[in-house]
Amino acid sequence: MNPSAPALAALQERLQHRFQDPRLLALALTHRSFSAEHNERLEFLGDSVLNLAVAGLLYERLKDLPEGELSRVRANLVKQDTLHQLAVRLGLPEVIRLGEGEIRSGGSKRPSILADALEAVVGAVHLDAGYAAAESLVRRLFQDVDIRPEMKAAAKDPKTELQEWLQGRKLKLPVYRVAGTLGAAHKQTFDVECEIPELGATERGIGASRRAAEQAAAAAMLTTLRSRNL
Repeated sequence: MNPSAPALAALQERLQHRFQDPRLLALALTHRSFSAEHNERLEFLGDSVLNLAVAGLLYERLKDLPEGELSRVRANLVKQDTLHQLAVRLGLPEVIRLGEGEIRSGGSKRPSILADALEAVVGAVHLDAGYAAAESLVRRLFQDVDIRPEMKAAAKDPKTELQEWLQGRKLKLPVYRVAGTLGAAHKQTFDVECEIPELGATERGIGASRRAAEQAAAAAMLTTLRSRNL
């Protein structure tokens, strides 16, 4: 599926950002099942930009929350479910570029694919016009999201729990890297490594998406750390 020029123009209207380099937007909307040139590097960049922009937003809005609680609220805002909803609201299912197998299996509705594409779009805006433009986009995306201190009470996912465990001990955050992928492009399994260099600890996790594999690796790391009674 290749989106038409009018569809891409309409998306840029919704983003309120006109790309100086339209190739960046096309790449952000390209899943690995469609082409060898795909959006995963942009997704990696966009993930960091998104986290920084949301952190700034929360710092302003939730002035009385301590650092640990702010981290937990941010985790609720940048999790897959939230990003999926924002991607649908933007109309990404209609413009994402997928291979035939992924189209047949319903990839345009898959939360992990759409959440990743949204991050890639944020990364593309950052490369196209700088951090300020990307931050403005993130703030527009979240302007109708109900951000409340009570969100801190939501259950912690393994990545958030591991981050808080490390921060509580003044240790650096873990490093996640994709160790490998298995299966056809439309039905891949990701193998992700979670490493804490300061502790000499490494664990692996398997999942149907990079996000799921990272969560599995974080859960495995937490189990290991607790078994050491650190």
